[in-house]
Amino acid sequence: MSILDLPADARPREKLLARGPSALSDTELLALLLRTGLAGRGVLALAQDLLQRFGGIAGLLQADAGSLRQVPGLGGPAKRSQLLAVLELARRAMAERLAERPVMDSAETLAHWLQMHLAGRAHEVFAVLFLDNQHRLIAMEEMFRGTLAETSVYPREVVLRALHHRAGAVVLAHNHPSGSVSPSRADKVLTQHLQAALRLVDVRVLDHFIVAPGAWVSLAQEGGL
Repeated sequence: MSILDLPADARPREKLLARGPSALSDTELLALLLRTGLAGRGVLALAQDLLQRFGGIAGLLQADAGSLRQVPGLGGPAKRSQLLAVLELARRAMAERLAERPVMDSAETLAHWLQMHLAGRAHEVFAVLFLDNQHRLIAMEEMFRGTLAETSVYPREVVLRALHHRAGAVVLAHNHPSGSVSPSRADKVLTQHLQAALRLVDVRVLDHFIVAPGAWVSLAQEGGL
């Protein structure tokens, strides 16, 4: 069904203006962003297809340009750029919140932000969040890519970056492209090695998050720190 086939007060734009954005469903909000559908398939149907394909809004926000390019109806750059811009705005908004208060005040908010950055990657990425003495975010850096093992992440490099940022603490994070977030032995050993190295320069490791699409785990909450 085309949006134009709907009663005027049921069309997403008119509904939003009359009742506010909270009155709209995820599909309607996404349809407003997409604006147009495909020949024979309206924008509401396209929006619903996207949500089903990526597992809802949270999954869609973790999508990258490559995965969006494969979706029928998003082959052109306009819609993809709009979705990617929304993703980046969401990342920046959450980063601003994390910079204003201690990141560990809400492990769930931090985990969702990390999912947006890392969960959709096709390869493993190891990142470090550098924090000030009040545990507010200074910066996040992607340090290493590839298969994660204690031999592929160099504690010296992490220590040097911590000193560069004058960090008082760090949070470690990496993704599991397999979808499972169960910590491996290598994950635990690496965490211990980094803890020992950073302790020498008086920098605390607060947590190590493992993220995947739709799932995350905190080693601190699991008793792994």
